[in-house]
Amino acid sequence: MGKQRLEAFTDGVIAIIITIMVLDMKVPAGPSISSFRADFPVFLAYALSYANVGIFWANHHHMLHATDRINGKVLWANLLLLFWLSLVPFVIRWMDQTQFAALPTASYGGVLIGSAVSYLFLQYAIIACNGGEHSKLARAVGGDFKGKISLIGYVLSVPLAFVRPAISIAIYVLIAMIWFIPDRRIESIL
Repeated sequence: MGKQRLEAFTDGVIAIIITIMVLDMKVPAGPSISSFRADFPVFLAYALSYANVGIFWANHHHMLHATDRINGKVLWANLLLLFWLSLVPFVIRWMDQTQFAALPTASYGGVLIGSAVSYLFLQYAIIACNGGEHSKLARAVGGDFKGKISLIGYVLSVPLAFVRPAISIAIYVLIAMIWFIPDRRIESIL
């Protein structure tokens, strides 16, 4: 089975997710800087969410470049990833409407956990479908240190949101920043 339809479908769904996120943003109530300042936290939540969705998309793109074939397990794992990513607009809207209260902020972490775990499922399904430990993807990701650290950070962020939501948000930002550092593992294998 070819991977082109999977790539096209994923690109389309992620484009829709990003569109929904931006359409859910409210325009500031007035033309002054103070009006914008009041909505600035929501803008930052959008920017963080845009970055997170973009990080998953970029890594998905690289992962599929190291993939020769896909099967049904890969398709279902990809759908699971898209399910979790499609919840991002919902949780950022909830965070906005509650002024970043504990439960919505923890839920954002829960969505990121679901996205990260489903990304790992997809990665393992692709590796299994393409020759196991000898596949290009398996050689490229190796121990996947960044992926594991990210998942640990997301898991820690959920209970910390009930201590202080700002701590969780800082963890989300830190993890996104880690992924902005170029990861050449897959490119070096290809």
